[in-house]
Amino acid sequence: MKPFLANIIIRTSLKFKDKKKYPKENLTEYKLAKEYRQFVISLKRNFKNLLLIIIGIFSASFGFKGFLLTNDFIDGGATGISLLLAAITEIPLYLLIVGVNIPFIFLGYKIMGKRFAIKTALAIIGLALCVAIVPFPNVTDDDLLVAIFGGFFLGAGIGLSIRGGAVIDGTEILAIFLSRKFSTTIGDIIILINIVIFSFAAYLLSIEIALYSMITYIAASKTLDFIIEGIEEYIGVTIISTQSTRIKEMIIDKLGRGVTIYKGQGGYDKNGVTKEIDIIYTVITRLELNKLNTEIEKIEPNAFIVMNSIKDIKGGMIKKRPLKH
Repeated sequence: MKPFLANIIIRTSLKFKDKKKYPKENLTEYKLAKEYRQFVISLKRNFKNLLLIIIGIFSASFGFKGFLLTNDFIDGGATGISLLLAAITEIPLYLLIVGVNIPFIFLGYKIMGKRFAIKTALAIIGLALCVAIVPFPNVTDDDLLVAIFGGFFLGAGIGLSIRGGAVIDGTEILAIFLSRKFSTTIGDIIILINIVIFSFAAYLLSIEIALYSMITYIAASKTLDFIIEGIEEYIGVTIISTQSTRIKEMIIDKLGRGVTIYKGQGGYDKNGVTKEIDIIYTVITRLELNKLNTEIEKIEPNAFIVMNSIKDIKGGMIKKRPLKH
């Protein structure tokens, strides 16, 4: 039985949809149940995203005020520009965070759409308010600890916000735009931007601070990658073998993973004759890669294996524990 308030919300929302698709007399229990399920999924997803963004904001703020700001260290990207300007001017950091990111928000609207731009704008405003209002203690004055842990909390904040569907550092948006315009990679653009930022830091602050700030950037980048990609890196494995049936059974029985079978045809043969083969595709973690290679070598040493890194996955059997050890 659906909650009364949710039922009212669903019925009200349907009134504003396409009347041909949802005529008033056609609101059957099935349609209401379908809308209720979608409503619950959206509600859970939005709550999770909001929670991730809030935690990300507080983590980044702690990195700012607990470590970097009081020691004049900076980071890369838009946050680095904000910290650099805060170090050489009297402008408060919270104003600079908003001001520096405004162009990136408009760029995000152009590239990623209205919804993304609104979420990003709200997240950046939330970060600025948190920096301005919430008191954080200055944890340490040790330069190395400031560089490492300041970068850690800042990177965690940026990563959690991205997980929630928003960004609190607009550099990635600029990198996407420039990579499309100049046909280069996003990583190359980010590196070039940060070279310029750290060069200005070395000139305006000191070479020592710039070098420590590079440690901050490395710590933030590695933490961000860890938050985005997770603890275990996933590997997509394509296997072409004459013993595909045995390999498939091995993956299911010994690794406890699901497989997908593609029907293929060999494109090369010494005798000029092609034959049909089963192509196996599965997804495992990097920790399981050695075991998979060992088991395949036991079955057919000459099997052709292609491996690709995967950023994230959902569903399937990947989350299950191996059935046998």
